Amino acid sequence: VQLQASGGGLVQPGGSLRLSCAASGGSFSNYAIGWFRQTPGKEREFVAAERWSGGTPYYADSLKGRLTISKDRPKNTMYLQMNSLKPEDTAVYYCAAGRPIASTMTHDRSYYYWGQGTQVTVSS
Repeated sequence: VQLQASGGGLVQPGGSLRLSCAASGGSFSNYAIGWFRQTPGKEREFVAAERWSGGTPYYADSLKGRLTISKDRPKNTMYLQMNSLKPEDTAVYYCAAGRPIASTMTHDRSYYYWGQGTQVTVSS
């Protein structure tokens, strides 16, 4: 499975972006899709995750209320809607696929297919 993350860009504080994670070479069936972000010099940070089959989405506490995961099954694409963006949300955002158990949905080591990342910059 190859993953392609897109949708990043420059947005003003308070703005919104919708990131996309598209799969090729396979489908997301039986996988969970996770979103992570990273800034230079910092460890990769969990953002959101959900199983492709459905179920409860997982959101980072610091971002809860500003994120929504959705899916387009025919397009084999998962979306991450981010609202009320803040400068501290600036990072490279990655999507990843794996088969974590519930207790490891937020752990990046649970995911083994990774996209190339998309830059999100929040600045006025």
